[in-house]
This record gives sequence, C-alpha cells and structure tokens, in this order.
Amino acid sequence: MHVHQHRRCELDPGHRADVPELPRERSADHRSGTAPVTAGWAEADRILADVRPPVFPAVDFPITSYGAVESDAGPGIAAAIRACHESGGGRVVVPPGNWHTKKIHLLSYVELHVSEGATLLFSTDPADYLPVVETRYEGLEVLNHSPMIYANGCTDIAITGTGTLDGQGSWDTWWRWFRECDEDFKRLREQSWYGVPLADRDAGDRLRSSFVQPYNCTNVLIEGVTVVRSPFWQIHPVLCRNVTIRDLVIDSQGPNNDGIDLESCRSVVVSGCVIDAGDDCIALKSGREADGLRVDVPTEDVLIEDCELRVKYGAITLGSDLTGGIRNVYVRNCRIGGPYFALYIKTNAVRGGFVENVYLRDITVSEVLKEVVQCNFHRGEGDAGPLTPYVRNVELRGVKVEHARNALLLRGYRNSRIEAFRLVDCNFTVDQPSTVQHAALTFDNVTVNGHSVKDVHQIR
Repeated sequence: MHVHQHRRCELDPGHRADVPELPRERSADHRSGTAPVTAGWAEADRILADVRPPVFPAVDFPITSYGAVESDAGPGIAAAIRACHESGGGRVVVPPGNWHTKKIHLLSYVELHVSEGATLLFSTDPADYLPVVETRYEGLEVLNHSPMIYANGCTDIAITGTGTLDGQGSWDTWWRWFRECDEDFKRLREQSWYGVPLADRDAGDRLRSSFVQPYNCTNVLIEGVTVVRSPFWQIHPVLCRNVTIRDLVIDSQGPNNDGIDLESCRSVVVSGCVIDAGDDCIALKSGREADGLRVDVPTEDVLIEDCELRVKYGAITLGSDLTGGIRNVYVRNCRIGGPYFALYIKTNAVRGGFVENVYLRDITVSEVLKEVVQCNFHRGEGDAGPLTPYVRNVELRGVKVEHARNALLLRGYRNSRIEAFRLVDCNFTVDQPSTVQHAALTFDNVTVNGHSVKDVHQIR
C-alpha cells in the first residue's frame, strides 16, 4: 500500500533554533509505558447520568415585543435577550418568518428558541461581527470577528426549536476567505509559538469565525435546530462544561465546515444528530501547539450516540488540534456513510498530545472512501517536531462495514507505539489490505471479506 506524503508547512517550529523548546512528554502515566486503567462502557452511563441540560423559567420574551422586524431583527433580539437575562431567565422566542440579523450574543439563563417555520438569516458583512471577541481559530487563541451566535463566560444557555440557522455562507461571501487566509494563519501560528499575549496578537482579517460558539460556558443545550450555509465550523463549544447537543440537522458543504467541534470541553453528550459536513462530522480537539500546552485543557468524558454521519472526511475525528489531549470518548449506535474515515485520529510530533480510552460500539458503516480507521502519526509535519504523541486503549466492538477501501491504517512511531488497539466482534468488507506499523493490535471474532482474522498479518 502506498502512503501519500504531505507537503511540509512553511512554518516548521520543530526545526527552528529560535523557537522556545517544548517538553516532549506530558505526564508520568505516559512515560510509564502502561495503558491507563478504565471502567470501559460503564463510564458512558456515568457521563449520560451526569450531563443534564439547563432548565429555564417558563417565561417567554417574543422578539416582536422588543421591536424586531423581519428585515432587521438584530436590535430586537438583543433587547429581548437583555430583558430575559435581567429578569432572571426564560425563553427568547423567534416566531415563524425570515428574520435578518447580525451577530447574536447570549447571556446567562437565556434560551433562544427558534420556532418551527422561523429562519434566522445572518448578515454576510464582516463589519457586523465587530468588535472582535475572544475565540479560537484552528486551536489557536485569537481576537477575531464574533461567531454568529456567541456566549462567553455564561451559565445556563440554550438554542432550541425546530427552526433554521442560516449563515448564508457561499464562495461569494465567507467561503472565499478559505483561499485568502494563509498569511494570516501563518502569522497567528508564529505569535502563538513565541508566546505573544492574546491582547497583542494581530492575525489580520481573513480568519473565518465559527457559526455557534459557547466559549468558557457551563450548562449548555443546543437542540433541534437545522444549521445550513455555515461560514466555518458549525457548532463549536470551547472550554465548556456540561454540554448537551441533540437532534440537530447540520447541512453545510463549505470548505473546512466541520459539523460539531468539541474543543477543550468536559462532560458532553451528542445524540440524535444528522450531519452532512464539508469536513469532519464530529471532531474532538483540545488546542494546538504552544497554545495547547499553555492552556492545557483536554477534551474528556464525551458520549456520542444515535447519530447519522455522512460526508466528508472523518465521521468521528480526534484532532488534529489535540495538544491538550483527549480521553474517555464513547460512540454507540451510529450510522456512517460517505466520509473518508469512520474513526480518524490525527496528530504528529508538532501537535503532540494524547488520546486514550476511546470506545466505539454497534456502529454500522455503509461506505467509507478510505480506511475504516486511520490513526497516523506521520500526517502533515510527521515526526519533525518536539512533541511525542500517544494513543492508547482504543476499542471497536460490534462494528459492521459494508464497504471500505481498507480496514485500518495505523502508523505510530518506533518510540511511541499505538498501544492497546482492539477489534472485537467486527465484520469488514474491503478492497485492499491494511497498513499497521508500530501498533499493538489484537482481534477477537473479526472477519475481513468473510475470512476470520487471527493475527495482524491477515488484515494487511
């Protein structure tokens, strides 16, 4: 099997003598060489019991009572949110209709309810998302245009209803920045590596913002809405705790338009979502490179269940911005069809980080275009960096794959094997052999193309 080599980024912090040296190891547990002890699937039930959506007072604040009109709803929405917050909380109601708005900033104890037949149409004028706010772009901290729906430091917030959030993204608006942001992103990476304080960072004006972003919030609910034409990543909680995301329909095929990104979050349940994304469907992240080391907040205790995951890259992706680490991830009863990978774990020696305790169970895959699982430390910059990644304790149980190019591409490092990777009760139909290098892989009742697999050589 041929392994494609990726072009090295222009910025290569791992080989620059004037970049501060970063630690190669993260913890005694990782240095010990032993996989962590876990309770397995019992932990998924604990997460489900612990995560509880916020509850709001039964008081409605219709945006029309605060001056909202369809052609310019923004001031009325903002006024209703303020009144709701100041009164102790309740529900800000968007009634049926096409409501044109600018950015929406939620406040604590506010549920934004987008009614059946209601569409929030967000402006495509970048000036409507100023002044800049504290956010992240591809794992790096930055002051950037506000996300379209944003909250910072709030508790008990929600977006609910069966209406539509329409970012009006297109190649004539936000998506063209995908082709214009290289210099801005390169400058932001340099500022991160050199430790430039957030207030002093200047990353230009062509970094797209996420659509919906609760930032440093506790008790978050996002439920029921349809999300279309996102400018960038679609649902993107950062540094949040106790998050419930359920019954969303996400359909946006823009460039790098991930469906749901959980970044440095703890205690999250994602359920019942249908996702067609222009990139990864559900991605778990934890910051990138120097910022990821400095903030050092992993994503942990995540349950994903009863979702339908379609195009484009990874159905369930861990990384590539995972410098802060990812642990305790449970995925069950999901249907996957169309992406490149069902499970995609991506890092390298520039990103570093760790992944441990990842469990997939009762997954049906109609088709993936490449590997069912890719876990590859050699992607991107490969081993050209100071941070050694670790991946340990990954289990696929009851996974049925109707068609894939390959079952596995597992490529660790000689000095950092992929440890404790297990396949149990799995059935794969594939076109080509797998690639397994520097990985400890075990099988229990696994068939590939109708043949029982007893050792790693039979899956290659």
